[in-house]
Amino acid sequence: MSFKSIIQDMKGEFGSISRKGFDVKFGYGLRSRSHRVVQDSSVTSTDALKQSCWANMPPELLRDVLVRIEKSECTWPPRKNVVACAGVCRSWREIMKEIVRTLEVSSKLTFPISLKQPGPRNTLIQCFIKRDRSNQTYRLYLNLNQASNDDGKFLLVARRCRRPTYTDYIISLNADNVSKGSSTYIGKLRSNFLGTKFTIYDAQPPNSGAKFTKSRSTRLIGMRQVSPRVPAGNYPVAHISYELNVLGSRGPRRMQCIMDAIPASAVEPGGVAPTQTEFLTGNLDSFPSLPFFRSKSTRTQSFPSGSLSPERDERLVLKNKTPRWHEQLQCWCLNFNGRVTVASVKNFQLVVSVRNASGGQELENVILQFGKVGKDVFTMDYQYPISAFQAFAICLSSFDTKIACE
Repeated sequence: MSFKSIIQDMKGEFGSISRKGFDVKFGYGLRSRSHRVVQDSSVTSTDALKQSCWANMPPELLRDVLVRIEKSECTWPPRKNVVACAGVCRSWREIMKEIVRTLEVSSKLTFPISLKQPGPRNTLIQCFIKRDRSNQTYRLYLNLNQASNDDGKFLLVARRCRRPTYTDYIISLNADNVSKGSSTYIGKLRSNFLGTKFTIYDAQPPNSGAKFTKSRSTRLIGMRQVSPRVPAGNYPVAHISYELNVLGSRGPRRMQCIMDAIPASAVEPGGVAPTQTEFLTGNLDSFPSLPFFRSKSTRTQSFPSGSLSPERDERLVLKNKTPRWHEQLQCWCLNFNGRVTVASVKNFQLVVSVRNASGGQELENVILQFGKVGKDVFTMDYQYPISAFQAFAICLSSFDTKIACE
């Protein structure tokens, strides 16, 4: 039997073994009542695996097979086979975690934690956002076909919650359960009343020195009431501000993003941006087939307060690229390289601010670009040093109503 046949046979067998329990184990919105179901499905999958011909495979051979699977399945939807391998059992999971490199190195979105990791260097990851006006939700997809925005791999969803003095955008991994109490809640975007200042909050600390903002109210997480003393996921990682336009002059918006969790040195040669490698876990460690998700209800450890650096100037600052006025078209223009087709005040490109840049060349390197291509469809392309979660939150700020900016 050829090695290729072995891999194909292996894919089919572990797929049939774990597919039934896969949706449950990697499913969203786990409840404490369903722990027994997860355990049962995990035991069933393990027993079935023991009966397969792959149970006694030598570790060296198993690793070689999984490496070849990871290399062969580079794009979605075939990439789901890599995720399925990680969900078979603990040993397979540990091997896959070693094989699958970070997004910055591999340029491949694989596990949910990839959405919290910096994008690849010098390569834009192409995504698009679909807005649903009926329920005030925004869904982020990975482009599978560059010629169309109709087909994509679902990544994140956000729901707009309007309050008397501010607006929240709740961001989740689960399109069917967008709430702070969900186990798939990963962060939020909050605006002020005017829609001119925004703060991005991460549900877990991006680094060891991350500040934690306490929540006044208790939350129901996983069918349990959690004390407000337990960190509930309010770690500010970025601040966005739009310049006021009190005179009402016509022109493009002006925005600035201060990335509290990313040092300015990250964009310099040899610089490094903080990279999350896994979600915080607690009781889920007892379930060997739940690798890449975290339970907020088990987050009881305390984190030291403090910012990334004592000086604001040491943080990465991004600003929107100034568009040029086109005399013939009588409008402001930016070069989106064909990724944006509809003129809109929401369109923007973010580059490194002058005070962070070591030279003029870096100012031309677009870190994030966002623009309209249809009535409720927008493209979002990003790269190192920001993550998909941060890029999505920044783009959400462009949707919010800005009373004093236009």
